[in-house]
Amino acid sequence: MTPGLVIAIDGPAGSGKSSVSRAVASRLGLNYLDTGAMYRAMTWAILQTGIDPDDGAAVAGILTSNKPPQLVSGTDSNNPTIEVDGVDVAEPIRGAAVTNAVSAVSAVPAIREHLVELQRRYVAESQAGIVVEGRDIGSVVLPDAHLKVFLTADPSVRAQRRAAEQLDGHDASLAATESALLTRDAKDSTRSVSPLTRADGAIEVDTTLLTFEEVVDAVVDLAGQVSRR
Repeated sequence: MTPGLVIAIDGPAGSGKSSVSRAVASRLGLNYLDTGAMYRAMTWAILQTGIDPDDGAAVAGILTSNKPPQLVSGTDSNNPTIEVDGVDVAEPIRGAAVTNAVSAVSAVPAIREHLVELQRRYVAESQAGIVVEGRDIGSVVLPDAHLKVFLTADPSVRAQRRAAEQLDGHDASLAATESALLTRDAKDSTRSVSPLTRADGAIEVDTTLLTFEEVVDAVVDLAGQVSRR
């Protein structure tokens, strides 16, 4: 495998980005970075202060406050971690409160600029190579990645996957979950800053009818093709 290989994996919620990216990174011996968790962690931090996530100016202001949130992402694919000011937030960032607010926070330019800079720093410091997943990795964060993949899936399938991921006992119907996913897709795809889109040169992989292992195999095969060029 190419030393320092950088793989960017994008796609909408429920497309399998996180689980596939972790498995690919583990299979190839690469580091792993979940940028979505970083946005969720920042959202969690903002909610802890009582700031209205829809108040863009107030959200941006947290970065210039006396104590801006310090995010630390562990990049071990077998044990990824996310902390805010030394607090493990891996579970609370998956709750409904953060899920409902993360799109608004993610749309604030100052927040995106801050986190993109941090994400690029993690990539630059990864000598082994890294798999980075999110919604704007191939298009904005790492446009020169060695391999860019865009995962997709039918909305109903994505809803089933997202429902299975819920960690806070949220028992919304699949129809409601699918509706929420489509609403977030619309917000992420139409925001003015770094919208969700398939990057130039990205290879689309539709995961609707594929098993998890088949998706991982497909991405690993694409990585192998890049390494042989």
